[in-house]
Amino acid sequence: MTAGIAAKLRILVVDDEPSVANTVKMLLQFDGHEVEASHNSGDALAMFEPDRFDLVITDFAMPGMNGNQLAAAIKADAPNQPVIMITGHAGTFSRSPSVDFIIGKPFRLEHLREAIAKVTLEASSPA
Repeated sequence: MTAGIAAKLRILVVDDEPSVANTVKMLLQFDGHEVEASHNSGDALAMFEPDRFDLVITDFAMPGMNGNQLAAAIKADAPNQPVIMITGHAGTFSRSPSVDFIIGKPFRLEHLREAIAKVTLEASSPA
């Protein structure tokens, strides 16, 4: 585990491709985190409650509600909720101010770990 990620986190992973969501879930569980996965934004919003998750990781391109819209809906309920976006479109769209960090696909596990450490450290730092 990377230095900077000291505690086990509760993470919600959202990706409309089940193989991607389940792979990210497995990798994060291997690092000791408690992870739930959703395969669409509607289900993710139904699962989300303020203080239930320490972090939300979402894909951008999903049917219905995209990752920017999901992040905005989550931040409307929990303004300090850290949100990481994983996308194959990293260089071709404008991210929402509701997204704290973007990782391009394909990504390396080390990059995901670094992003998690960065956003969770920022979220726990006094304003």
